[in-house]
Amino acid sequence: MIIREALENELSFIREQRVNAYVEHSAKIPEGHWMALKQAILSEGDTLPGVERIIAEIDGKIAGSVVLFPARIDAYEGNVEILDYPEIRMLAVSPDMRGRGVASALVTECIQRAKAKGYQAIGLHTGDFMETAMKLYETMGFERLPQYDFEPANDGIIVKAYRLSLTKD
Repeated sequence: MIIREALENELSFIREQRVNAYVEHSAKIPEGHWMALKQAILSEGDTLPGVERIIAEIDGKIAGSVVLFPARIDAYEGNVEILDYPEIRMLAVSPDMRGRGVASALVTECIQRAKAKGYQAIGLHTGDFMETAMKLYETMGFERLPQYDFEPANDGIIVKAYRLSLTKD
């Protein structure tokens, strides 16, 4: 597996891959919430200044991707206060590439980048319907921060906040 920066000409593929990776959740949530999530993962938020787009490549194919937002940026359009640490967003693994460690490799890369920049923590938010993702984050040592949860569509679906301290031994 090769972890590298996404190339500009790969962005449209990566965005569509995100939709394909997330579409399984559409049956668990109201249609309005799915449409908002789909719009967010297809958006050009991944092109904001300082945002890093990272991909995992296996056998010459893009297996998955993640976006690392810098600290002190409005990554959630005002739903969350500006945080002093980078935020992992839009983690997606192609369904046919799951079970190969792609997601954990991408999250580990984000953690290493945040540490290299001297940050004390790294965070992320995930929908409460994404059970597999939450299990991964908790296994990797991320802790819940309910004070930064939000409900973007007023439909009872909570986007849960997590943070990993980077100063632990």
